[in-house]
Amino acid sequence: MTKSLLQFQYMSFDVVGTLIDFEGGLKSCLQEIAAEAGVTIDGEEALSLYRAARYSDDADLFPDDLVRVYLAISPKLGLPVDKKYGERLRDSAKSWKAFPDSAEAMARLAQDYRLIAMTNARRWAFEHFSAELGNPFHAAFTVDDTRTEKPDPAFFRQVFEFVAGEGASEGDILHVAQSQYHDIGVSRELGMTNCWIERRHAQKGYGGTIEPAKFTEPDYHFTSIAGLAEAVAAARS
Repeated sequence: MTKSLLQFQYMSFDVVGTLIDFEGGLKSCLQEIAAEAGVTIDGEEALSLYRAARYSDDADLFPDDLVRVYLAISPKLGLPVDKKYGERLRDSAKSWKAFPDSAEAMARLAQDYRLIAMTNARRWAFEHFSAELGNPFHAAFTVDDTRTEKPDPAFFRQVFEFVAGEGASEGDILHVAQSQYHDIGVSRELGMTNCWIERRHAQKGYGGTIEPAKFTEPDYHFTSIAGLAEAVAAARS
């Protein structure tokens, strides 16, 4: 039986793609470069090429890896092949926007839970993301801290150790994320209760996120963080 939302002390969050609209940020920057070059690109095609290039054996940490990714995908999109544009794509992460519902919903959730960020992004990028969200986090784990990336269970176990230091356990955490591959599947394997935020509910495919080998039915399912916050409010009323 799924736990009540009121039974948790913590909520842990994937950040990029769940709270921050990284697909929108990537497409916007690539389309700006395309406009300057006098070409037109398809946003979904760009995301598909990004996904294929991002998850390769020679990948670097995110979003630093966007320099390499740009150089790999730019010829296929008809964009200028120049490192300076890759650096521009990487640096665009500093101005990526939160989804419209994210900041307000996170502020509401922070009133009732300790919020933990779990991101495959580097710390420098996370600091911009957190500021965009209104700095709602009780704690944050980045790849610079964990030295590994989700879906590696070792990433999650470092969070378990942290909450244990505060007298809690993984059973006190609701893990919230949009990625079936990076978060929902592994959190289920580790015995966590999870909440899938289906950000691409109105679109086909997995966009810029790798497709999972199999779909994991989540414990909770919403199409926005606002939906989760509303469900918590309803449970408390």
